[in-house]
Amino acid sequence: MRGKKAPKRKIKPDPKFSNMMIAKFTNCLMLDGKKSVAQAIVYDCFDFITEKTKQDPLEVFDKAVKNITPSLEVKGRRIGGANYQVPVVVSGDRKMQLAFRWIIESIRKKKGKPTYLSLANELMDAANNEGDAIKKKIDMHKMAEANKAFAHFAR
Repeated sequence: MRGKKAPKRKIKPDPKFSNMMIAKFTNCLMLDGKKSVAQAIVYDCFDFITEKTKQDPLEVFDKAVKNITPSLEVKGRRIGGANYQVPVVVSGDRKMQLAFRWIIESIRKKKGKPTYLSLANELMDAANNEGDAIKKKIDMHKMAEANKAFAHFAR
């Protein structure tokens, strides 16, 4: 590895809920630097969740993210001319990053509905252990389980 590791930047909590995780999710959702648009989508989604489920949207969001976060992933390793998919444990920050990425990928795939509605539906599904993002997590765990024989190659 060359050079030094990039410093970890501090981000401000979101203005409405003073929550760091929502601020981070908003930043991941943002396109072309349009943060106010991303915040509007997240807040509209939370309003819709409150309307629909009569629950605290922060609890639904936290539960959804907790359900989506993976504990294992596979990484490709080249050993003796062969490539192996080696299962490794996911570190703390990467868990959240993968969960956010899968949520955003699944809502961007759905066309024809406003983004906040897709996001609200995906979060409510994930809180109930269903939906595209949960499927992605299950697939990753299955792949890690299938390649458990190569776990001794992990560093």
